[in-house]
Amino acid sequence: MKVTALLPDDLIRDVQKYSEGKNITDSLIKALNDWLYIKRLEKLNQELQNEPLQFKEGFSAEYIRKINKRV
Repeated sequence: MKVTALLPDDLIRDVQKYSEGKNITDSLIKALNDWLYIKRLEKLNQELQNEPLQFKEGFSAEYIRKINKRV
């Protein structure tokens, strides 16, 4: 998608410096992907904090090891 945006030069220089992109487009793609990755992790952490994972009754690491040894 082609986008026109007015961004401060110093912001673009910093993004290029830290993302080590080949050009402005590559740098912005890397920066946006990193930002999305962080936001998705934050959302997942919040969901897990609100509703922690619970193992099934009787679950144990020893039981899983026994299953893996049979394979």
